Amino acid sequence: MSIPRIVGAGLIVIGVGVGIGRIGGQAMEAIARQPEAYGKIQTAMLIVAALIEGIGFAALFATAEA
Repeated sequence: MSIPRIVGAGLIVIGVGVGIGRIGGQAMEAIARQPEAYGKIQTAMLIVAALIEGIGFAALFATAEA
């Protein structure tokens, strides 16, 4: 692997981590504001986190193959 691919892969991993962290933080704030909506917020948070992680894996595979 060349240096630009390694840097790109690192940026992908950092971006995914930041994105999932922000989703978790925002979900906790939303649950603190509306505890009765806990189930809906948690479900939406898990779905979005899984989608972001999937996009991150796809991007990592794309940088590895290109």
